[in-house]
Amino acid sequence: MSYGHASTVGEFINTDEYKLIGGLTSAVASTGVHSQTTTQFEAWKREIELLKQQLADPQFKHWHIILEYEIPRRSRRPDVVLLNSTTIFVVEFKVGSQVFDSTSRWQVTSYARDLRDFHAESHGRTIIPVLCATEAKVGLTTLQDPPLNERGDGLLVRANSASLGTQLLHIQSDAEKIPAEPIVPERWLNSPYRPTPTIIEAATRLYEGHGVRELSHRHAHNLDRTTDMLLREIDDARRFGRHTICFVTGIPGAGKTLTGLNVVHSRAEQDSSTPSAMFLSGNGPLVRVVREAIVKSLVSKGRRRRDCEHEASTFIQNVHTFLRHFSEERPEEHPHENVVVFDEAQRAWDSPQMARKRGIEASEASLLLEVMERSPDDWSVIVALVGGGQEIFLGEAGLEEWGRALQDRPVPWRVVASAEALTGGESVAGHTLFADTVPEGVCIRQEPAAHLDVVVRNHRAQRWTEWVNHLLSFRFESAQTHFPDSEEFPCFVTRELTLARNWLRMHHCLDPEDRIGLTASSKDFRLRAEGIERATQFLSNYAFDKWFLEPPDDIRSSYSLEVAASEFECQGLELDWVGLCWGADLTPLAGQEVWDYRKFRGAKWHNVRQETERAFTLNRYRVLLTRARKGLVIWVPRGDANDPTRDPARFDRVYDALRRAGVPSLDSG
Repeated sequence: MSYGHASTVGEFINTDEYKLIGGLTSAVASTGVHSQTTTQFEAWKREIELLKQQLADPQFKHWHIILEYEIPRRSRRPDVVLLNSTTIFVVEFKVGSQVFDSTSRWQVTSYARDLRDFHAESHGRTIIPVLCATEAKVGLTTLQDPPLNERGDGLLVRANSASLGTQLLHIQSDAEKIPAEPIVPERWLNSPYRPTPTIIEAATRLYEGHGVRELSHRHAHNLDRTTDMLLREIDDARRFGRHTICFVTGIPGAGKTLTGLNVVHSRAEQDSSTPSAMFLSGNGPLVRVVREAIVKSLVSKGRRRRDCEHEASTFIQNVHTFLRHFSEERPEEHPHENVVVFDEAQRAWDSPQMARKRGIEASEASLLLEVMERSPDDWSVIVALVGGGQEIFLGEAGLEEWGRALQDRPVPWRVVASAEALTGGESVAGHTLFADTVPEGVCIRQEPAAHLDVVVRNHRAQRWTEWVNHLLSFRFESAQTHFPDSEEFPCFVTRELTLARNWLRMHHCLDPEDRIGLTASSKDFRLRAEGIERATQFLSNYAFDKWFLEPPDDIRSSYSLEVAASEFECQGLELDWVGLCWGADLTPLAGQEVWDYRKFRGAKWHNVRQETERAFTLNRYRVLLTRARKGLVIWVPRGDANDPTRDPARFDRVYDALRRAGVPSLDSG
């Protein structure tokens, strides 16, 4: 771990300030920042002087002090961390400041939450963020019970240059009442730090040989349980010569894709003498982005790009291409892999779509079962990762198609599935694998570990998916009860796109590692009038691999906040901070609590009457509302009374619906 200084407070007070500043300079330089300004040196000097004064009380002597502790993999450094026997204080200084501004408050509480959520030795501890604005006026603070715990309850201590020591002792007297195991400073300094990665980060690191177990935080324990269950099923299928299909369900953001990637990686590690697993996805943008991320990572290590592209293509493939190869181009060939992981399996094409696209009278579910039955070893496993309410395109068959495909197979398949997949549940939007009864000859085992019910994408808003479902169902009172703590998962609505962009840029400034971006429905072509292009040709030709992967100084990246990804480009992927541009394709009907579903064609809007197409529209916004890991701002345009395609009243109704569902307005400050 990187830090500028670590010792007991007693040792710190007796250490020369220039030696301390030298340690801080070296620590920061080791991260690649090789120059510090005079302002930074003066700030460090003032902080050290202040700390020596305020921590002079003998009660602090045996506390431990850590200066410029680097939060791993985030390039973030709280000014000071103080450890006593049971409590962790995270202190951020604002030298010369007279106010406790919102940006500084967010900064220090964010440090504390990162330690709470991802730092193993901080789990379950009392963690107190302290903001010291040296010239501000403050009073004493009494500790809440419990502070900054799993529920997200938090306390921010405000102090100035004269009250810091008093505040710390005052808070500690309350904190001592909370039972806790003693903190061991050496273990704390060397503690594992495991933030949940994005899909892009996970795929890249898994390819480089790191398992999800090394990457996941304390909320993600169920990923290990599900991965272990799937690996046992694979071993059993191989040992007993079975064909097994495992249906893994989970709410949006629960880590289904992470689990699937880890299974592929674990198979490669487990036994290099046997064929590895293949990750399949019908999501073309996800495949392209993940492949490019892997290629960029390998090329940065000196590899040839052409070789890297070939390697990446064997790790993750487009399911449509995979099936075309084995059903049309090489119908007698068997796949090299005995195990395939099919991400978003409910989006597999049905028979009519296959007839339109390929001229084949069979669904993709049936074809994949047939292809995997060809295994010369007479065993295979399909891991079908299934989401609910995520079907967004014509011909996506849903969970039931897999049930129909299984009952027609000449080869018996063993089915392992969660209760949600068998009986219908919120995570699968009420769909079931088998419509009525289990077909004769199909062996089923209900498996609790096949369901992921803990959100890992936006872990600080565990009930966010439920809020989204309540919003889209016009259950506003229920939505309010599920709306997350604004300090844990900020979500706002605004009528000004400029405000939304500024809000996103502010959060990027607070943590430069965080990725920001705009998203919008693919079907509201009138967002063009607001500067957000939605033309199909434009989106299909845009380099969204650059949008997801390039750094802030590249205008093609999401950071530019110029191009908005649609539900097709961002499904299965995520951003830290999202600006959702709400369109006129889904607005409440006047005087009614139902949605008006529309599509823009030619020069005007047309009503959507088919139930299937309406479901796609609703699912479109379900996807867009669940892409953020850390926070979301929803921009609702004001419209234009002189433009009949941009009726202001429609947008006003959207804004009112969001406010009734509990979303605070950014416009009101």
